[in-house]
Amino acid sequence: MNTLRVFPCKIYRPLARESILMTSISLPLAPDGTLVGDYLSGTANPSFAVLWIHGFGSHRGGEKSEAVRDECARRGWSFAAFDFRGHGASSGTMHELRASGLIEDLTVIRDWLKTVHGHTQLGLVGSSMGGFAAAWFAARNPDAVVGSVLIAPSFGFLERRWERLTDAEREEWRRTDRLRVKNDWVETELGYGFIEERDQFRSVDLANTWKTPALLIHGAADEVVPDSDSLGFFRQAAYPGIELCLFKAGDHRLTAYKDEIAAKVGLFFSRLIRV
Repeated sequence: MNTLRVFPCKIYRPLARESILMTSISLPLAPDGTLVGDYLSGTANPSFAVLWIHGFGSHRGGEKSEAVRDECARRGWSFAAFDFRGHGASSGTMHELRASGLIEDLTVIRDWLKTVHGHTQLGLVGSSMGGFAAAWFAARNPDAVVGSVLIAPSFGFLERRWERLTDAEREEWRRTDRLRVKNDWVETELGYGFIEERDQFRSVDLANTWKTPALLIHGAADEVVPDSDSLGFFRQAAYPGIELCLFKAGDHRLTAYKDEIAAKVGLFFSRLIRV
């Protein structure tokens, strides 16, 4: 039987020379999986929490996540970050990765934040694939999301993967159910079910139906996800409450700008949350 396991731990803030008390969480997934994450309880705006959403082949930690967490702690906001299935300490494999699975994972996390902690207003901060997942979750759950900060968002996460392949490579993927993927951060294989969902997650449909406040942050020197993803979304979406920040020398990871990004996250959500 799946049960919720909670483990207290401390994560240290070197600059402030003080500790932030975090709680390590394990959420059950049917039939026998788990999502592993961390939760920081804040005292300000009890209905509000910031949820960090990591990228492809990454995990819930990292410099940008920590910078955003520290900004939330400074403002007294609750903060959570979880590993997707197939990533970090959570169960599953990358071969099972599906866009629909990302949304399912975020739904489990949303339900836990709401029922256990009373967080009915979420601020999503998603990086790369996490920006893709955050955007689609916000589009489908506008009542639960007050706004989204999308960092180098891979709006073409599925479409670009397919378009880069030749007909022969596509057929080989379909036949073997295996596509080898290798970059600077991960080497893995994706199942064919990953790409079979591409018509359900078209970037043009996302932009055309968008209706929640968003801050897009991108590096003009990003060689992994081109800044045209953010620029195209910004221009196509009719919804007026979208901001765009471009860093001229910024690469895909944008770690050199982590503190500035965290400050922008704090300012953006401070204008949106209701007491």
